[in-house]
Amino acid sequence: MPTSSNVVEASLPNYYRSLAPFRARFAQGNPILIYHKLGPRPRRVRLKGLYVGANLFAAQLGELQAAGFGNGSLQHSAGPFQPGKIVISFDDGYVNVLRQAVAPLAAAGFKAIQFLPANFLGRQNEWDVAHGEAPEAIMDAAQVREWLAAGHDLGSHSLTHPFLTQVPLEQAREEIFASKKKLEDLFGRPIEHFCYPHGDWNEPVRDFVREAGYRTACTTVAGVNDASTSPFALKRFTVRYRSRNWKGLKAWLAERWAARSR
Repeated sequence: MPTSSNVVEASLPNYYRSLAPFRARFAQGNPILIYHKLGPRPRRVRLKGLYVGANLFAAQLGELQAAGFGNGSLQHSAGPFQPGKIVISFDDGYVNVLRQAVAPLAAAGFKAIQFLPANFLGRQNEWDVAHGEAPEAIMDAAQVREWLAAGHDLGSHSLTHPFLTQVPLEQAREEIFASKKKLEDLFGRPIEHFCYPHGDWNEPVRDFVREAGYRTACTTVAGVNDASTSPFALKRFTVRYRSRNWKGLKAWLAERWAARSR
């Protein structure tokens, strides 16, 4: 028989846009949000929903702030419930995040963590471009230092953003271990958190992450975290811009109804 938690989870939208549909679920565990790219979408974008407009991003932070949410921590996400805490995370290290996120985060009093593919600093999202995605600039070392100077954190997203379960084990191990050392050497700070590229992992990959000395690892599985969650399989809700189609319209109507019913 499904638990009440599973029933609530199944009824949620498959992406995060506003707090209303998620408020009850966030009261049952420790939530983490994933962002990727901020600002206007360029041409030739395949995954349009992963661009979140700067105004929407600021509105989302303002809504969380108004609801009483503050900064949570990844290392405490897999543990006892932290009421009113949330973690803001970004994958891939895009320059548009540095330019569009720092001011709204400061205005709302939030800190965030950026997961970086260590070999692509100062380059582009070449793992996506190879499959037809639009190129986007990734922060170089100086820009990462701007991010750190604003009070935000870093984590590893491997060296080259591969599917870690689809490469030889020794290569997967190198991606996990060497990215940690490279980022620590570059920025002179411990790198304690890992994010599985593409959300792709299995037990050997997880064990490498633990062996490398990380304290947590993030997935792309939707859900909140609690004492039953492994710190090396943290769940996150992906933030996406709503699609302009009938499914998106229905989601918008559901959100409006939930907001009016509070």
